[in-house]
Amino acid sequence: MQQKELVEYIAKSLVDNPDQVEVRESEGEQGPVLELSVSKEDLGKIIGKQGRTARAIRTLLGAVSAKAKNRVVLEILE
Repeated sequence: MQQKELVEYIAKSLVDNPDQVEVRESEGEQGPVLELSVSKEDLGKIIGKQGRTARAIRTLLGAVSAKAKNRVVLEILE
């Protein structure tokens, strides 16, 4: 499973409107960037209390990226 597919799967599992989950790949200053956008109602579910859910998603993404030797940054768009 690639990083983009992993983020998309996790996000769709957490939100009420999975059809509005969108993950785009772009190139940032430090390498590849995954941009996650969800509906406004679901933004809180992705971020979680004090950012815990977002941090957990980034931790999983970091583990997968380290295994693939390809560091990817996750940005959550509002």
